[in-house]
Amino acid sequence: MICRALALLGIVLAVFAPATSLAQQKPKVPHIGFLRAEAPDFLLDAFRDGLRELGYVEGQTVVIEQRWAYGRFEKLPEMANELVRMKVDVIVTASTPAVLAVKRATSTIPVVIAASGDPVANGFVTSLAHPGGNITGLTIMIEELAVKRLEILKECVPRASRVAVLWSAANPSYASIVKNIEGAAPRVKLQPELIKVFGPDQVDSALAEVARSHADALYVFEDPVFRSNSKPISDFAAKHRLPTIYGGSEFVHDGGLLSYGPSFAEMFRRAAGYVDKILKGAKPADLPIEQLSKFELAVNLRTARALGLTIPESILVRADEVVR
Repeated sequence: MICRALALLGIVLAVFAPATSLAQQKPKVPHIGFLRAEAPDFLLDAFRDGLRELGYVEGQTVVIEQRWAYGRFEKLPEMANELVRMKVDVIVTASTPAVLAVKRATSTIPVVIAASGDPVANGFVTSLAHPGGNITGLTIMIEELAVKRLEILKECVPRASRVAVLWSAANPSYASIVKNIEGAAPRVKLQPELIKVFGPDQVDSALAEVARSHADALYVFEDPVFRSNSKPISDFAAKHRLPTIYGGSEFVHDGGLLSYGPSFAEMFRRAAGYVDKILKGAKPADLPIEQLSKFELAVNLRTARALGLTIPESILVRADEVVR
């Protein structure tokens, strides 16, 4: 009887041992922390597309842990700390306030910037070629864009002499950009009226201030606070018949007149490539930061007609997207 029992036990162990071994050898599914200062938008789908093109299947070969601050920068530190406590394998983020929150939360978990201002000037990395720490990714040099937007706005609205500039004073990278705008505006014969916003609760009051400024045009920074309120801002500009230039084409899709800036969707797709390299063993310190050099111009001709504007042919031939 004892011999039979031992033999039966041996058979059971032989049957179940390979399954147990396979379970132990099953690879760990990497977890990606995705931290954004905005409300949920199409850029998460762009990032997912990038992962999919590289062979990742969400929920099977990769898991994305999402955190959204809805323009409330004060929530970012705790969200960043939460992702660190979850021990995610890599954190993807964008915008200076969000990157700053992640940098303060961890110096070991790899961080991929999908889009932000100058990471060297902001103290995130040592240099673009050799980041030197746990942060890498993509950047846009907003200072140059800011001046170019003024020129495009003036070209489309030559009668404009006063421009209201809606900017987020809670974003530490914007102070120098505002100075650039103040310095460049006289050259294109525009007088800037600077209007600060510290958070989403102040957007309505800031728009009321824009209305009181009697500006001829409006310039809206590419900031999480404004991206989370793109429709209300576009509606305000339409109601007050204000030609407006923005940093992202989603504003033009919502009825804005002009936008000039990088393709944020393309930047988030490219961010997936950085994640792929890191998950395969690359160190952020050794991955050069990519500085985006191609920018897109979008024009909404329906809005132009409603405003009684004729967009110059010089703008239309340069436009990457025209909403008719």
